[in-house]
Amino acid sequence: MVKAVLFDLDGTLLDTVEDIRACVNAMLKKFGYPQVSREVVSRSIGDGVRELVERVVPADAKNKEECLSYFSGLYAGGDNRYTRVFEGEREFLLRLAARGVKLAVITNKMQSAADNCISQFLSEIPFDFIGGETGMFPCKPDPSLALYAALKMHVPPAACAFVGDGEPDARTAINAGMFGVSCLWGYRTREQLEKAGAVRFAHSFDELEKILENA
Repeated sequence: MVKAVLFDLDGTLLDTVEDIRACVNAMLKKFGYPQVSREVVSRSIGDGVRELVERVVPADAKNKEECLSYFSGLYAGGDNRYTRVFEGEREFLLRLAARGVKLAVITNKMQSAADNCISQFLSEIPFDFIGGETGMFPCKPDPSLALYAALKMHVPPAACAFVGDGEPDARTAINAGMFGVSCLWGYRTREQLEKAGAVRFAHSFDELEKILENA
């Protein structure tokens, strides 16, 4: 079994899309732009807050930096009222920790928002590292933050698994030389993930656990 598992956050550990959508639409309303659907937001997340705003604001908008600043403040201060944990997740994570497997979160979400989400929904999970977007490292699929987490946990990259629901996660696993597993309960289809290079898939946390046990 692997010695450490690095998880994406949005769509992997937490279903956050409705809270993100609420903040996106509040931003769009403030600046007089059309509202967007859950599907649009689901397609737009995964590559960091700047890319999210770029994708939901009209292409010819002249105030994208202002939109980005407003959205960032709104989401960082939100109450996450619509966010939920996936079925079977807490038990799975606690079993891994009990076996001595180190746990990390590697997300393109802002660090403050990631910290808030973890403390609100997964405070009982003994994560060894929580890494979000701070400007110190490039966003995924650049492997720098994942490799830094492995270094901090004193685990070689080859002994790490990287689990996520998006294309950046599949590519990060490849780029970091980690054992990649793509989860299918998130915001991307198997076909989209295969195009990003994913070769292992889990439909549930029970299935993910079996894959990791045989890694």
